[in-house]
Amino acid sequence: MSEERFLVVNADDLGLSEAVNEGIFLAHEEGIVTSASLMVRQGAAAAVAQLAPRHPDLAVGLHIDLGQWDYEGGEWRQDYSRCDSDDPEAVEAECQEQLEIFRALLGRNPTHLDSHQHVHENEPAKSVAEALAAELEVPLRNRSIRYEGGFYGQSGKNEPFPEGVTPERLGELIRNLLPGWTEIGCHPAAGPVPTSSYDAERQIELATLRDPQVKNLLNVMQVNLCSFAQAKPR
Repeated sequence: MSEERFLVVNADDLGLSEAVNEGIFLAHEEGIVTSASLMVRQGAAAAVAQLAPRHPDLAVGLHIDLGQWDYEGGEWRQDYSRCDSDDPEAVEAECQEQLEIFRALLGRNPTHLDSHQHVHENEPAKSVAEALAAELEVPLRNRSIRYEGGFYGQSGKNEPFPEGVTPERLGELIRNLLPGWTEIGCHPAAGPVPTSSYDAERQIELATLRDPQVKNLLNVMQVNLCSFAQAKPR
């Protein structure tokens, strides 16, 4: 079995805001981000249609967005909902509509699929996303390619965890990569994103993703930095 390691660094939430768009493209130009996932119903999604052609090597996938939950006051509260996430037909219709919006914006299919707050790991979104990925013949997060979510600046209850997004933490994840393909998720931004419960951490992520020592470590460890456009579901 080959001991080669292939790494996709994917930035979620493209289209969420101008600051997120700028941060993701900077992390691609000057850092190690190779792919991004677009939230087509967010306010800065239309701008991506103008920006993406300037970055042809950045693979862009669909970030299925069915809603958001935030942990506040000791309980989970829903911030917004796109559809009834318990209704298979409603979920399928919403995912299909988001795919059509993606195609209208970028003029092509997504290179990969994933979802906001990983809703595709539970039914009914799980079956819908798996069927859609099979139809498009693109990777779906955490299926044929391992997903590593350990580069993150909050706990599971939205508590600050700054040590999770340092160059040292990212370097640890890179050193411990297993043979084969791995995706590391990230959420960079070039400025404040006050509409998001994950805000200040995004700018710290951007600095880490652009850190020259991180890119140098990939060379030292002989890790092949790839995009989802180079990966096929196996």
